[in-house]
Amino acid sequence: MRKYTRQSIILDLIENHEIETQEELADHLLKKGIQITQATISRDIKELRLVKVLTTNKKYKYATIDNQYEGTSERLIRIFKSSVLSIERAENIIVIKTLPGAARICASTVDNLKFNGIVGTIAGYDTIFIAMEKMNMINSLLENLQNLLK
Repeated sequence: MRKYTRQSIILDLIENHEIETQEELADHLLKKGIQITQATISRDIKELRLVKVLTTNKKYKYATIDNQYEGTSERLIRIFKSSVLSIERAENIIVIKTLPGAARICASTVDNLKFNGIVGTIAGYDTIFIAMEKMNMINSLLENLQNLLK
């Protein structure tokens, strides 16, 4: 099995199960027919930048750095909502104007939400550029971004 396939399965497992230890992760992988050594699991955890986070029931589990803090997405969306002044299209780029100093946190919101088709975001002081992979995906992203403002 290819490393990227295995790591994708690991990400899926930690998203859907509260996995506390490398042994538990190995057990879940074995149930999927994947035999793996502890050393490989350890390397995968480092490469995937997994961290242990405290759950609401006071146990630790593996999570991606993006999901390290529960409720982060909701807070970022609130900041986005209150900071964005305009969203416009310029060919395959979306330009977002924000309150002064808010562009970086608003770009972080866009990155955190992982919308399809985004090639990259660049944030300045009060402006964000979002480059799209394909022109036909830009209207969908515009609609999603406008919905965040509602």
